Amino acid sequence: MYHLKKYGLFLLFVWPQWLMADEIDVTMHYVGPTEGQVWLGVQQGLHEANLQGGFLGQKYQIEVVEPDALETTDIKTVLLLATDDDYIMKVAQSEKFASIPLINLISRSDELRESCLPNLFHITPSDEMRADALAQWQEKNPDKPANVQSWHEDFVKFAASQLNNRFKKSQGEAMTDQAWAGWAGTKMIADSVVQTMQYDAEFMLNHLKTDLVFDGQKGDNANFRENGQLRQILLLVDNENKIVAEAPLRGFKGGLDSLGKVTCE
Repeated sequence: MYHLKKYGLFLLFVWPQWLMADEIDVTMHYVGPTEGQVWLGVQQGLHEANLQGGFLGQKYQIEVVEPDALETTDIKTVLLLATDDDYIMKVAQSEKFASIPLINLISRSDELRESCLPNLFHITPSDEMRADALAQWQEKNPDKPANVQSWHEDFVKFAASQLNNRFKKSQGEAMTDQAWAGWAGTKMIADSVVQTMQYDAEFMLNHLKTDLVFDGQKGDNANFRENGQLRQILLLVDNENKIVAEAPLRGFKGGLDSLGKVTCE
């Protein structure tokens, strides 16, 4: 049995199976900008997936799809979306993509979560999650304003500092909320392939719903709620850009599920 601890993932697999495994070539499709932070995050996730996959005979690639060409594109594993809310909703409601996991990387729309579409997953925290985090902060600190972020370049816990360092070294700038979301959405698919050795869309859809184990460098292993939202801590940042707290704050019931809606009811 072989163990590898690298890039925020603990790998466990049986050595003979690894040696005899056929090469896996995984294509993830992406609709969104090909510049800016979310794209840099996707590229970082892809880079780390291939670095990790090099030990396992796995290769990963991102195929960029123009929005107008999506209907004629054959999606085999997953579709990453960094687009506007209306486009995300349209794609998620299309019969063509009913059995394909759609990963919303950057939209914070509460409406998308309330739709509870069974093929739609949300990486970035919703507006409601952010509002709940701010409310917790203000209840304990009524005289201290703060901003809510899902990531910060100075975050160090849970091996976050290593991810920040890797990103800055590879991409030449600090990691932001959108970059983290791009990285997480890409890397969790690659990690799922490593764990299951399967990558067809229908399997991945069910896996993300029920069996996801992902280290997003934000504490407890992240998984998805019934409404498709990724559970995660949020950061409270003061006006001097200093992290002052993590939400959920101590003393609030529900833990991670005290931030935003949990179910589809």
